[in-house]
Amino acid sequence: METNAVIAIVRTDALDQVESCLGELGIKGISVSQVKGYGEYEDFYSRDHMTVHVRLEIFTAESRAEEIARCIMKAAHVGQPDDGIVTILPVKKFYRIRTQSEIELDGFDK
Repeated sequence: METNAVIAIVRTDALDQVESCLGELGIKGISVSQVKGYGEYEDFYSRDHMTVHVRLEIFTAESRAEEIARCIMKAAHVGQPDDGIVTILPVKKFYRIRTQSEIELDGFDK
């Protein structure tokens, strides 16, 4: 089974809606972290022009990656330049630290 990583950077205030949408899809695992940066949108009122967003990372079967990306985009969209981004990346290998072995994503989202 091919594995993908869905990585999204969205506005902090969109996180609850995104989590709710992903929950409806039955997503079993997600990592969320706070990030700071700028791209299309810069905060000109900040000394360094940076904005605070959240980054989500979801490892899933390739067959579910598009569905997850669409869910995130739908939940986070308000039509503003700081809505964020979503990317889908192939994952070459996946290891579990506890067992120190390579694993398949059979136990994750199918």
